[in-house]
Amino acid sequence: MAEEKSGKKQVMVAIDDSDCSKHALRWTLSYLKDSLADSEIILFTAQPQLDLSSVYASSYGAAPIELINSMQQNYKNAALNRIEDGTKICAESGVTPKKVMEFGNPKEAICDAVEKLGVDLLIVGSHGKGALERTFLGSVSNYCVNKAKCPVLVVRTKA
Repeated sequence: MAEEKSGKKQVMVAIDDSDCSKHALRWTLSYLKDSLADSEIILFTAQPQLDLSSVYASSYGAAPIELINSMQQNYKNAALNRIEDGTKICAESGVTPKKVMEFGNPKEAICDAVEKLGVDLLIVGSHGKGALERTFLGSVSNYCVNKAKCPVLVVRTKA
């Protein structure tokens, strides 16, 4: 028998720059507000690793360190802005989320965070990709449904 955790339930909403993830967050705060009243909402974003290969290639391997540092800072700021946007959406519903940002492959980072943070429910948006596009590009929501160590709620946007 599984051991019950004490304290608040951990509900993690994974967000990216898409309208689908913002819709999933708004949907969660609207439709599950009463159910989640005694839960801690975790706002999670994962920023893929910055690929600097083209910068090094275009500068024959001698890219100025200032350029690299600037690109890395801008990349980090994009993730911070995403978390800030999600925090504003939460504030509209009177919710103060715990904010978590990781760097790496988003689908793997989400599932790793689920385990590390002891998440009880993961909520992700769906881009509504077709079968062919999912085959070649993969689907974060599909990956999480199959790999996350907790229940996963996939929120689709209306067609």
